[in-house]
Amino acid sequence: MVVAGVLLGLMSVMIWLGIWLHPACPWDFQPVGDDEPIPPPPSVWPAVCILVPARNERESLPRTLPALLQQDYPGPFMVVVVDDRSRDGTAEIARALAREAGAGDRLHVLAGKDLPTGWVGKVWALEQGATFALAKQRPKYLLLTDADIRHAAGSLRRLVSESEHRQLALNSRMARLRCVSRAELLLVPPFVFFFNLLYPMRQVNNLHSRVAAAAGGCVLLATQALLRAGGFASIRDRIIDDVSLARQIKAQGVSLQLAVSRTEVESLRVYDSVESLWIMVRRTAFTELRYSWVRLVGAVLGLLLMFFVPPLWLMMGLVWSMMDASGGLATGSSTSAVLVLTGLGAWMLMARVYQPAVRFFGLSLNWVWTLPIAGLLYGAMTVDSALRYVTGMRIGWRDR
Repeated sequence: MVVAGVLLGLMSVMIWLGIWLHPACPWDFQPVGDDEPIPPPPSVWPAVCILVPARNERESLPRTLPALLQQDYPGPFMVVVVDDRSRDGTAEIARALAREAGAGDRLHVLAGKDLPTGWVGKVWALEQGATFALAKQRPKYLLLTDADIRHAAGSLRRLVSESEHRQLALNSRMARLRCVSRAELLLVPPFVFFFNLLYPMRQVNNLHSRVAAAAGGCVLLATQALLRAGGFASIRDRIIDDVSLARQIKAQGVSLQLAVSRTEVESLRVYDSVESLWIMVRRTAFTELRYSWVRLVGAVLGLLLMFFVPPLWLMMGLVWSMMDASGGLATGSSTSAVLVLTGLGAWMLMARVYQPAVRFFGLSLNWVWTLPIAGLLYGAMTVDSALRYVTGMRIGWRDR
């Protein structure tokens, strides 16, 4: 038993050491798209269509749609809001906002049709928007963005400049998530941290790497690349639509770019409780594991090694050391020392690689020590996602 405990502690240390030494440095929150200089402008600014799938977004649109309609973009662009059978007057709100912004001719509101068999809601909304855009204007790029994402005035200009200069088929920004409530402080930085571990951005941006990913809140997509992939029909049934789309595009042998955004692309979605974040994560967690129970077991065991073992081994080692010193337990001082060293070493490495996430969100460095709690909560969310899948209690787009 003692030998097994020591081995588990060493395995935890090795996992965190491997993350720290990973050649792509997936933990350092780089690149930050906003920090890069804007490339030279293209000789001709191409036409762009901004697609906004919206379902019951009456509260979000007043804070996001005017910024999209008034983008500081020199070329022709239009905004298409696909009202996905909303029940809160989303379409009327969108039209009123366009009139107030003096951009009524730039906005097109589509009434979403009933969901066909085999499609997921958001992808079906994007398909309808893209079909309309191609018939109306045939833009060179489609900007896919969510109704709760606020873009700075120069966001579209920067994205297009980058795509034109670097010949990108897909250019995505991970929107800066809101991090205000206690639940967000605890769980939002780890959410982005874990995403970067799964999809290291430097590897995504490497043409010769097979890793592909995008952040669905902001994706500038070359129309021709989408058509070559078979349109949105090629990912019609994918709940994790952004990553699936990126894989379809990168499979063509073209360049992708994924970066985080500090201020220019910002999510306004509020997660004021652990429950609200839990609902968001469990919708796709088991899908990320490809509905595999073997992967689920592996993921849970891995999360326990990463987040449960280090603090527990540290506390056990300290307790055993004190009991040894008082003569109350004959475990051997070397065993206690190994437990303390492996537990503390793994936790220190964990805190080290988590520091950039904490700094990115402007939090006190004391938050680095809370990652074990967040990791175990995300593990529980993943198990819940699997249980809901097997019992048929799945969650639809924008539904609970």
